[in-house]
Amino acid sequence: MTAFLRRYVRSALAALGLAIVLLIVFLAVFGHWLMPFDPDAQEILQRLKPPLWSNGDGMHLFGTDALGRDVLSRVIAGARVSLIVGVTSVVISGAIGVTLGLMAGYDDRRSGRVIMAATDIQLAIPFLVLALAVAAVVGPSLWNIVAILGITNWVQYARVVRAECLVLREREFIQAARTMGISTPMILIRHLLPNVTSSIIVISSLLVAKMILFESSLSFLGLGVPPETPTWGTMISEGRNYIGNAWWVATIPGFAIFLTVVGINLIGDRLRDLLDPRLRQVET
Repeated sequence: MTAFLRRYVRSALAALGLAIVLLIVFLAVFGHWLMPFDPDAQEILQRLKPPLWSNGDGMHLFGTDALGRDVLSRVIAGARVSLIVGVTSVVISGAIGVTLGLMAGYDDRRSGRVIMAATDIQLAIPFLVLALAVAAVVGPSLWNIVAILGITNWVQYARVVRAECLVLREREFIQAARTMGISTPMILIRHLLPNVTSSIIVISSLLVAKMILFESSLSFLGLGVPPETPTWGTMISEGRNYIGNAWWVATIPGFAIFLTVVGINLIGDRLRDLLDPRLRQVET
C-alpha cells in the first residue's frame, strides 16, 4: 500500500486532486462543527452581503444569499449531500452492473444476450431525460435521487465487466475450476471478480464525479433534493436571478462543484494509469 501511494503522488496533479477530495470529505464529515452559522437560518437584514474580499463586513466570509443565509455554511452542508449522493448511487449502480456483467460475460448464451439487450435499450434512452421523468413521478427526495442515479447508471459497469469476463472465462484457471466442479457463483465471486476489480475501481472513481454533476443538475431544475435541503445545485438555481448584483450566491457553489469534479477526475485518471497494465508498463 505504501509503495502504491508513493507511485500515486509522483503525479503532482493526482496529488492535488487527492488533496481537494480529502478536503471535501473533511468538510462533509465534520462540517456540522465547522459551519459558522446555521445553514437554514434566515436574516433578512443581512441579505446579499458581499464576501469578505469584496468589501464584506467580515461576519460572512463568503457573503449571504437573498434570504440572509450564510453562503459558506450552505456550501459546507451541500458537500455532505453531494458526497452521499455520489458515493451511494455509485455503490448501487456498481452492485447491479458488476453482477449483470459477470453473469453476461461468463454465460454468453441466452441469459447473457438478454442482459446485453437490456443494456442496449438503456443506452438508447438519454439518461437525463429518463432521470427527469422518474424524478417528476416519484417526487424530490434525497434517497429517491440516490435510487434513480444508482438504477440508471449500471450500464458502464456491465459492459466493461462483460468484455473482460469474455476473455477471462477461456483462461486455464477458469477451465480448471470448472473441471473441479466448482459452482458458477463461486467461480464468479472467487475467480472472475478479483480479476476485474481494477476496472471497477477506475469506473467508480470517475462515475462519482458524474453522479455529483447529475444531482446538481436535477437540483438546479427543482427535481432533485427538496429545496429546504442545502445543495450546490439548489444554491446555483436560487442565485441565478442575482448574478448581476450578487454574483457570489451562484458562483461560489458552482466553483465548489468544479473543484470537486476536477479533483475526483484527477484521482480517477491516476488510478487508471496505475491499475491498467499497459499504461503501467509505459510509466515504468
